[in-house]
Amino acid sequence: MFQTDPPRSAKEVLPTMYDLPSELLEEPGLPDQFHIWQPRLLEDTFMPPGYPRDETFVGSDLNLYYDPNHTLWFKRPDWFAVLGIPRLYQQTELRLSYVVWQEGVAPNVVVELLSPGTEKEDLGKTLREINKPPTKWEVYEKILRVPYYIIFDRYNDHLRVFQNTAGRYQELSITNSRIWLPELELGIGLWQGTYEGVPRLWLRWYDANCNWILSPKEQAEQQLATERAKTERLAARLKELGINPEE
Repeated sequence: MFQTDPPRSAKEVLPTMYDLPSELLEEPGLPDQFHIWQPRLLEDTFMPPGYPRDETFVGSDLNLYYDPNHTLWFKRPDWFAVLGIPRLYQQTELRLSYVVWQEGVAPNVVVELLSPGTEKEDLGKTLREINKPPTKWEVYEKILRVPYYIIFDRYNDHLRVFQNTAGRYQELSITNSRIWLPELELGIGLWQGTYEGVPRLWLRWYDANCNWILSPKEQAEQQLATERAKTERLAARLKELGINPEE
């Protein structure tokens, strides 16, 4: 490649989102339902204060390209979030992948949902093979230095949270299945409830007042219930006054 003076930046000369594969061809097919619904609930309740919706990007089962020296190397987190960047790529398009050297910002938090086939790598129990890309744990801990790495095992409802301190993950202590994450100004925990018609323990975000953050659908349902209650109270009051609102 012709060398310029001064050298052009990596953002200018390396592959962009449009140049890199966005599908995992060796693993065709969609994730199971839990791997669809759980990330959706995380996205719907991820509302860090100080960051408007259009200044937060959330990705789920999306290729995360991390190494400008090996542009085809990627990981595919079950869920991750990046603060302080446009929700849309270049503020105009939905992303095909997340390319760190183009975006300029690494994820602030990554969530992996354990599966039997990925458990060892998710937990950092695999070693890097010779002439192979680094493991998922190495990428999150050493290369991207993701501040928070969250692991949830739905088979035994076990939640583990790691914080990156000086380039090493330290496991945090969790109380009552909840933990506050200061850098995000949000907490995450296990919520017993029904989502998409399925009652179980779900992973979701909560605010500084320890209240579970409502999804847009839940907010709409709550508002509708409040309006219905007001209407019923008004009707009851009119009835007490001898007025039939239906006449």
